[in-house]
Amino acid sequence: MFESLSEKLQGIFDQLGKRGVLREEDVKSVLREIRLALLEADVNYKVVKDFVTRVREQAVGEEVSRALNPAQQVIKIVHQELVETLGEPGRIALQGRAPYVLMLVGLQGSGKTTTAAKLALHLRSRGHFPLMVAADTYRPAAITQLEVLGRQLDIPVYSERGKVDPPDICYHSLEDARKRGSDVVIMDTAGRLQIDDEMMRELEAIRERVKPIEVLLVADAMTGQEAVNIAQGFNDHVGISGLILTKIDGDARGGAAISMRAVTGVPIKFVGTGEKLNALEPFHPERLASRILGMGDMLSLNERAEASFDVSQAEEMEKKLRKGDFDLADFLDQLRQVRKMGPLDDLLGMIPGADKWLKDTKVDQAEAEKNLKTIEAIILSMTPQERHNPRILNASRKRRVAAGSGTSVQQINQLLSQHRQMKKLFKRMSQGKLRGLPRFF
Repeated sequence: MFESLSEKLQGIFDQLGKRGVLREEDVKSVLREIRLALLEADVNYKVVKDFVTRVREQAVGEEVSRALNPAQQVIKIVHQELVETLGEPGRIALQGRAPYVLMLVGLQGSGKTTTAAKLALHLRSRGHFPLMVAADTYRPAAITQLEVLGRQLDIPVYSERGKVDPPDICYHSLEDARKRGSDVVIMDTAGRLQIDDEMMRELEAIRERVKPIEVLLVADAMTGQEAVNIAQGFNDHVGISGLILTKIDGDARGGAAISMRAVTGVPIKFVGTGEKLNALEPFHPERLASRILGMGDMLSLNERAEASFDVSQAEEMEKKLRKGDFDLADFLDQLRQVRKMGPLDDLLGMIPGADKWLKDTKVDQAEAEKNLKTIEAIILSMTPQERHNPRILNASRKRRVAAGSGTSVQQINQLLSQHRQMKKLFKRMSQGKLRGLPRFF
């Protein structure tokens, strides 16, 4: 979602890099461009003013003016100040006596119900036993939605139908959690189209009854500057302890993420990075700042890879690649593993410099997904023997595979050609024969 801001800042720094010496007028020009880029990205004007002032104080210093590469020095300063503005990463502190209550609040449509399921899955992966509570009795099908998500994840959901007040439902859920042995209770409360007194009174009543250790505001990053006002409103009324930003994989300009922490003083604890239920990540300000400045985010990329790839399978694959024994079954397996890591354009954004060498290449996620499904259909239409040894695929076999996969012989030939090229490439890389490329294996 920071694509536009990232492009503008990188353009500014590219121009700056052409200057051998950084003069004061250069700093003024750069700061003016940075100010405009941040305002266009929907960053709160007060936050922009403070940010530019802090950068100016450091950028006009003697250390920068004498630096061998002043552009890199300014980028370093901007990165540090972005991290400072985004604030220290907040973490959920599960302390005291279980069950620990996490209360999710926010406006209708911000993604609370889905976020409740994502958060429950995240906590379960860390050894906890969550219980989700359907406390939204106003939105049609809200209870059903949470129950469906619960069945999908095999995570229990507490709900009550009929004319029961949400504060009572939340209070009754604590006893249910104790009976089940659940140590974390995640409450999906009702939202409105805008902040109103009735909603706030209900949230205050729930807070008084269940004494949550965390009140987390789920805010839609797509709402832009309004998200900052929403966060301030909830904080003033019910006292939020953290923020969860949703839909940051969308085309929002990104200003809300930069502004919310600075304006409210409340830490961002999680970010929703996609529609899938495992697309919830702890917030890391230094990583987000690096991505905004086009410096990539290899740590997050590595973490996704570790979560998606099986270690034993990876070791076995390394042995096969060393020998050049990379068949179509292995090819399919690797494609499936990469798909688990998330959208391709999102992964490319984590690689330092990828935005420059792919600046003229727009990743069409729908087209990429369609191509992956086509490859999967072709390989699954083959016999195990054909997958292991594609050379036996003669004309009649190819026609059979094409009919079974709903593709053409031409598409099959294209896949086989790509597979042969990949085998040659991996073999040469394993032998260190590609000049200018690292030896990976």
